Amino acid sequence: MEINKQGYNVFVLRYRPGQGGKVPTQDLAAALAFVFRDSETLNVGTEGYSLWGSSAGARMAAAIGSHGVAAFGGPDLPKPAAVVMAYTSHSDHSSAEPPTFVVVGGEDGIAPPSAMERRITALRELGTPVEYRKYPAVGHGFGTGVGTSAEGWTSEAVDFWEGSQ
Repeated sequence: MEINKQGYNVFVLRYRPGQGGKVPTQDLAAALAFVFRDSETLNVGTEGYSLWGSSAGARMAAAIGSHGVAAFGGPDLPKPAAVVMAYTSHSDHSSAEPPTFVVVGGEDGIAPPSAMERRITALRELGTPVEYRKYPAVGHGFGTGVGTSAEGWTSEAVDFWEGSQ
């Protein structure tokens, strides 16, 4: 809703959980194929799109950003203009990453920030534009961050995405 309030169309994916990372990422690839194929009917643009995800969803978005939609059974589509990852740990990357915005909670016991920081270091070494926010006194699953030190992060992520296009 916060992204939509800033004037963007937003799609939320309900994926098949509990089957490892590949199956849900295939669901994301199929959803992207649907949006691109039916963009006129949906009345949405596809140029300069971004992929956002939280926790497991962030790993899925990053995997598409790293390897493309076709690597997960979808058509050969452009990579996202930006990937926005919230509270996850994910170290996989490719040699050609889209600009990446990352938010984590400093007190996340499920996805420790140190794991994400290794990926951020690797992306920066590749020359990938990266913005990283680590919020104190916040754990896993802080959503939009309302009432926490993470409040407002979605607006910062939108600004980053807009600057990446």
